[in-house]
Amino acid sequence: MTTMTLARPHPRPTQSSGATLDWLNFFLADVRDGLGPYLAIYLLAVRGPRHGWNEATVGVTLTIAGIVGLLSQVPAGALIDRARNKPALVIIAALLVTASSVSLPFVHGRTLVTMTQAVAAASGAVFAPAITAITLGLVGTRAFAGRVGRNEAFNHAGNAVSAALAGALAWRYGPEVVFWLMGGLTVASVAVALRIDNRAIDNDVARGLDCQDGADADCEQPSGWRMLVENRALLLFAAVAFLFHLANAAMLTSVSQLLTRTAGKDSATSLTAACIVAAQLVMVPMAVLVGRRVDRWGTKPIFLAAFAVLAARGALYTFSNDPWWLVGVQALDGVGAGIFGALFPVVIADLTRGSGRFNVAQGAVATAQGLGAALSATLAGTIIVMTSYIMAFLALAVIAAAGLGLYWIAMPETRASK
Repeated sequence: MTTMTLARPHPRPTQSSGATLDWLNFFLADVRDGLGPYLAIYLLAVRGPRHGWNEATVGVTLTIAGIVGLLSQVPAGALIDRARNKPALVIIAALLVTASSVSLPFVHGRTLVTMTQAVAAASGAVFAPAITAITLGLVGTRAFAGRVGRNEAFNHAGNAVSAALAGALAWRYGPEVVFWLMGGLTVASVAVALRIDNRAIDNDVARGLDCQDGADADCEQPSGWRMLVENRALLLFAAVAFLFHLANAAMLTSVSQLLTRTAGKDSATSLTAACIVAAQLVMVPMAVLVGRRVDRWGTKPIFLAAFAVLAARGALYTFSNDPWWLVGVQALDGVGAGIFGALFPVVIADLTRGSGRFNVAQGAVATAQGLGAALSATLAGTIIVMTSYIMAFLALAVIAAAGLGLYWIAMPETRASK
């Protein structure tokens, strides 16, 4: 006798779960990346050469933390694939990142500072795949691209608001205020994460399985690691993610260091906050636009635009050291990074659909991405110390152009493979 198997219906998010995702992305925006560029400002402006800090030593600390973070990506993805309570993982990671960051004013010595940032980086590896998995488990594959765009929009809006607050408060109270702001946002993030109904998350869908009723055994036997290694398009995407972040990661950090040198330590935090706000305000509509239009336009032309803008941004930094010129150029980060953030999980979901390895694949590609970001800080810092800021920005622009060429020539259109 033949039995009919029906595809499991995709979960439909309730209005309350959608709003909870909005607020989770908003409040976590400034928590998930730790101190980010404010770390460079704090170490240069507050600790300074007397304690052994310059652009190169800051770059080494950022690189070590980045390497720890990238080594944590694949294990974090595997953990999220297996976890039955993903919101709890987000809460634990938020608490660890914040504890590592707010302890910095009380920690002395390069080794201890580097250790705190390594803990923050390892914990931070959980956020992106966990939030993406929660989203996929709540909304299903059909609504995923649009919901990811909305996630990114609220993430960027949260970054803009927190950066504006950091800039205003730092002007009055000094750069240490960012530690206490981060603590407050963590409390809000934990409160929102506790409101997510874990029972509403389909954990099979969240890991990229295309399950059917009556086929649960197949759902428990997803494709192995060999699928990831033999997925040529996924490997190519990992390579271009590496190049994108090798070019992009050090740009804001280098700008913040340049502002410290040219505008003074009293203005550097506020001007860096202005740089972040300018970029985030552009990222909000960009993320929404990409989420709504990717099915019509495809992923490839949008990603090519991101690389082109990134290369142009690196070149434009060299035109002037005027603080407001630098802030204006940094706004272009809203286009490149806005596109990358909105499309990163969409492309991986396209390339791994039905495999059950979605979050592991996210971790694998994020490892390549993190390696690029980690090396970016040391590369730029070394070039700055040996030559100049101009040469560092031009080198980053050339790397972005190389990524553009690779994506154009080799990367397929993933939407066509649905």
